[in-house]
Amino acid sequence: MNLPPKVTERAFARLNEIGANAQGKALRVAVEGGGCSGFQYEITLDDPAEDDLVLEGSGERVVVDQISLPFLADATIDFTEELIGARFVIENPNATSSCGCGTSFAM
Repeated sequence: MNLPPKVTERAFARLNEIGANAQGKALRVAVEGGGCSGFQYEITLDDPAEDDLVLEGSGERVVVDQISLPFLADATIDFTEELIGARFVIENPNATSSCGCGTSFAM
């Protein structure tokens, strides 16, 4: 059985900092075809939809649609601040390869 993705405290804390829930928004993590490795992550602030998986923490929400869910099984959604910038990142054990941009992967 596939486990749903996990969201780190850092990711929820960042959503809290930018006031996502206060605006009625959730962080949407989706997987789309394309990108340099076959699939790419689409990370946006969005309204939760009826059939989304909702992950909650610290009063904030991360949502994943049913089509993207199998691609994100056991993945970790995190927030990182590096020299190249601060961003949400996905650590995905299902990805067999990924590219340098960190938003594209293969399975």
